[in-house]
Amino acid sequence: MKFIVSSTYLLKQLQILGGVINNSNTLPILDNFLFDLKQDKLTVSASDLETTMSSVLKVDSDNEGTIAVPARLLLETLKTFPEQPLTFVVSDNNTVEISANHGKYALAYADGAEFPKAVELSSPSSTTLLGDILATAINKTIFAAGNDDLRPVMSGVFFQFSPENLTFVATDAHKLVKYQREDVSASEVAEFIMPKKPLNLLKGILAGSESDVLIEYNESNAKFTFDDTELICRLIDGKYPNYEAVIPKENPNKLTIARNQFLSSVKRVSIFSNKTTHQIRLKIAGAELNISAEDIDYSNKAEERLTCSYQGDDMQIGFNSRFLTEMLNNLGSDEVSLEMSLPNRAGILTPIDGLDEGEQVVMLVMPVMLNS
Repeated sequence: MKFIVSSTYLLKQLQILGGVINNSNTLPILDNFLFDLKQDKLTVSASDLETTMSSVLKVDSDNEGTIAVPARLLLETLKTFPEQPLTFVVSDNNTVEISANHGKYALAYADGAEFPKAVELSSPSSTTLLGDILATAINKTIFAAGNDDLRPVMSGVFFQFSPENLTFVATDAHKLVKYQREDVSASEVAEFIMPKKPLNLLKGILAGSESDVLIEYNESNAKFTFDDTELICRLIDGKYPNYEAVIPKENPNKLTIARNQFLSSVKRVSIFSNKTTHQIRLKIAGAELNISAEDIDYSNKAEERLTCSYQGDDMQIGFNSRFLTEMLNNLGSDEVSLEMSLPNRAGILTPIDGLDEGEQVVMLVMPVMLNS
């Protein structure tokens, strides 16, 4: 088995696939890339059993064969090469020899047959959307997903497809983000929960991508196919909580404010907040928003006044500043609106501008009880 490939082209593909490989694997074979050569097409795969990703590379060859090559060793070697053709020759003594312009390097390889096979999806449903739209949907929601191992359903992003729209939801019970696209749809109703790791991989590859992504899914797995790459992952098992029930419908008190001004103010004031609760207080009266925080243990306190546009009753409400900061950071708009009903009910944060046609974002943040 022998093939010739460009060093930078190979490195670029392997770095993407390398994101799948865990630092410590239960199966030693998973520390390898699987190279499957068929004439001038080399399929490289990486897996952690839950997620498998593969890319097809164009190479110069007329051989066939399958081997598993140590991932870390190969990546570290490739990073040091300038652009040049590399010749890979697999010899009988279980080593693969790489010939470069100035040297030769031999790596021990494992039998490709030991590498776990990717799952085949039986009778999947499917939908297609633009890579950049998928990356945006992941970006807008993934930060709100939880990290609690006891509630695995909340540790992923909920995909809800219907003929009307596509909805992506993430929550950790303190904050919730619902991102909806009405300019894309699926042929039938479907819902599934995607784990974070494959989503982070997709987000990195697809940002700004003009390629179409084919998403196929059944009860237990989902498969994303785009360009020459394919990612298959196991879905999170379980029923997603009824998120619509926690979004308050009647919110008579509506605050509108410049996002950057609000964000900088929250960041500054929160430096003076209690280090365990991160609590800040919003006090709204007329066209004035008063943001304050106090850490009684250290006698630290801060207060800022901002002008805003407000309709509703005067009110005071407390929030965890970290959640508020994360959400404001994730909105791309110039102005945001914060809608509230009561100091003990969730606040709803939405962007006023900066959205594409058919795009909707609703963020919900739970209040914290204020000690008067």
